[in-house]
Amino acid sequence: MRQTKFHGRYEDTGRECAHPRCSEPGEYRAPGGRGHGFDGPGEWRWLCLEHVREFNAGYDWFEGMSAEEVFAAQSPASGWRTESPSFRPTAGVDGMPRWSDFDDPLDAISARASGIKSRARREAEMAMDGRFSREEAEALETMGLGLDTDRKGLRRRYSELVRRYHPDRNGGDRQYETRLNRVVEAYQTLRKARALA
Repeated sequence: MRQTKFHGRYEDTGRECAHPRCSEPGEYRAPGGRGHGFDGPGEWRWLCLEHVREFNAGYDWFEGMSAEEVFAAQSPASGWRTESPSFRPTAGVDGMPRWSDFDDPLDAISARASGIKSRARREAEMAMDGRFSREEAEALETMGLGLDTDRKGLRRRYSELVRRYHPDRNGGDRQYETRLNRVVEAYQTLRKARALA
C-alpha cells in the first residue's frame, strides 16, 4: 500500500469504497465508527474520491463538544497550555538563568548558552588538572565545588544541599527531587575520589 504524497490517496489498497452503492476502489481514508484513543488507532472507512469529498463536506469535527470545548479548540493558543520547564518559577534552581529574567528572548538564549559553555569549560579544566576524572569533575560542578575542596568541605556542602532540596525541608514539595538525586549521586562519586584529602 503506497500513499501518494500530496493528496492522501492510498493506491492499491485492494479495498472497495465503503459507500453502499459504490464499487470504485477505496483509496482514501475517513474516520470510522471508533475514533483514536487510549487503546490505539481508531477505525478507518475507505472511500473513493467522490465519496470522501462528500464525507468531508458533511464532517463535523466539533461533534459532541460543549461550547467551551469548541471555543478552546478554536483558540490560536490551543495546545500551548503546557508550561515549558524554562519558564517555571524554579527554572533557575540549577544555576541556569530563567527565561523570565530577560526582556528579550535572544538575550535569554544567549545567557543559557553561555552558562552551558562555561559549565562545560569548568568541568574540562578540572578534568585536565589531572587529579580528577571527568566524572569526578562533573560531580564537583554539580556540588558547586572547586579544585581546592577537601573531604570536610565536601561533607559540609553535601549536608547544605540536602537540607535545601529535600522534600521534608520544603513542606513535602517534590519539585527539587531531581536536583537532590543529582547531588546524592555526585556525593557518592566524590567521597571515593582519591584527590580529596
